[in-house]
Parts: sequence; C-alpha cells; structure tokens
Amino acid sequence: MTDALTLRAGAEAQASALPPLLAAAEHLASTVILGDHGRRRAGTGDTFWQYRSAQSTDHARSIDWRRSARSDASFVQDKEWQIAQSVVLWCDRGASMRFASTDKLPEKATVARTLVLACAILLIRGGERVGMTGSDLPPRRGTGQIAQMAALLARDDDADYALPEVRGLIPHSRAVFVSDFLGDIAPVEDALTRAADRGVRGALVQILDPQEEAFPFDGRTVFESMSGTLQHETLKAGDLRSRYLDRLAQRKDRLTQLARTTGWQFSTHHTDAPATQSLLWLYQSLAQPA
Repeated sequence: MTDALTLRAGAEAQASALPPLLAAAEHLASTVILGDHGRRRAGTGDTFWQYRSAQSTDHARSIDWRRSARSDASFVQDKEWQIAQSVVLWCDRGASMRFASTDKLPEKATVARTLVLACAILLIRGGERVGMTGSDLPPRRGTGQIAQMAALLARDDDADYALPEVRGLIPHSRAVFVSDFLGDIAPVEDALTRAADRGVRGALVQILDPQEEAFPFDGRTVFESMSGTLQHETLKAGDLRSRYLDRLAQRKDRLTQLARTTGWQFSTHHTDAPATQSLLWLYQSLAQPA
C-alpha cells in the first residue's frame, strides 16, 4: 500500500509540472512568426510552390506551357517537398541545469525545456516527425507526441552533468542538443562525431545564467554544485575570475569548432533574455539544407 501511495504521489508531482511547461512552450511557439514559406522547399509533392525558368535537364513534359505562353521563356512548376523530416531532441536534465543566480531569473532547466518543447511544437505544426533521443520516444507526428515529450522533459537527472544521448538518432535526420555544456567536453565531442558519421546535422544551444558569464564573485566564496557533491572554498574569488572567463571562452570556441567540423550550428542563450530569438534561430537552423 505504501509503495502504491508513493508511486501515485510521484506521478501526481510529475503531472503537475506538465500544464505550466506546456503552456509556456505553446506561448513561446505562438510568438514566432514563420512567414509565408516556413520550412517549404522544392522537391517531391503535389502542392504548387513556385515557377522557375526551365533548364536543359528538365523534361519537356515538366514545362508548364500555359505559363510559358505568356513569356518568351519556358517555365516549370516547382512542387513543395512533402517528405516529413525526423528531428530528434536532447535536453540536458542534469543537476547543473537547475541553477538560477537569483529568484528573479528562471532556472536554466526551465528555459531549456521550454525552448525544446516550443521547437517541437513548431516542427510538428510544420508536418515534421519529432522525438527524443534514447528509446523512450521515437519521432512521430501529432499533438499527443507533445504531451509525451513534456512528460519526459519534466524528469530530473541526479548527476551534476548529464551526458548527451545519441541512441535513437536516425541516419540523415536532424537533431537538437540543449545544455549548459559546462561538464566534460569529451562526451559531447563523441556524440557529435557519432551523429556526423550517421549523416545527422543539427544545432547546439548553450543555456547560461548571466552570473556564469560575468563571474561577479570576490573575497571569501564557497562554490557548490547543484547536487551538493562538489564544493570549493576560496578566500580570493576575484583572483579566479580571469582564469574562469578564459576557460569559458575556450569552451565556447571548442563548441563552435566542433559544430563547424560536424556540420552543426552553435548558439548561446542567456536566461535573462527573451527566448523568442533563440527559438527562431533554432527553427531556422533546422531548415537549412543538408
């Protein structure tokens, strides 16, 4: 009986996080105007997209003679590409993501989860298949997929830094990794290398609190990880500022180079900034041709 009550209490606690997350993600997605073309591009399909000048490689049967009769040139109809793309998402749920420097700022985890879920909402509205890395939620369409993603995103990881998950990546698909990327860089390098080997392209979004960018500490300071397993005390925190900022800059440079080498894109988002611009950047990054 106790186990059943504990299980029910845990389920209710997890479910209580879903409506706020879904509402925030829906609101964020609604602020992004995708324009007339969205993710449309030429390819196999039945829906007219645009006229273009005929080329020597086009068959005569492809020429739109009615449109061409109004001009001295020959024109071909481009159809909209209607093959749904699979996009797989990974969101860092490690303890380090639960950091917020003040109670006026959201936790990095809240921003990351909202951004990932809002991106999924836009992709599914655009006809794409979306899922999570791992084996729990393979890419699918439909609003039901959004609810399942929200349930997975609501879970926390006890480890200080979560490891990027590459299980479930579909060859030649797209992927999104969202994290603070402050842990060991080796698993990130390995994940992107393995993804690139499968022809997977995507985007990295680094979520940072403003305090993590500025390092505004001086004098006696105790630094402790969010899980409480790591701790460092110093009497001269100001002396660490330049070394910390140098290492942070090196980490960003390494992520930028890693993304460039593997055909991905990289961006940083701060928790005190509106998420709309980062969401639009992320969505447009996924729309880039492979």
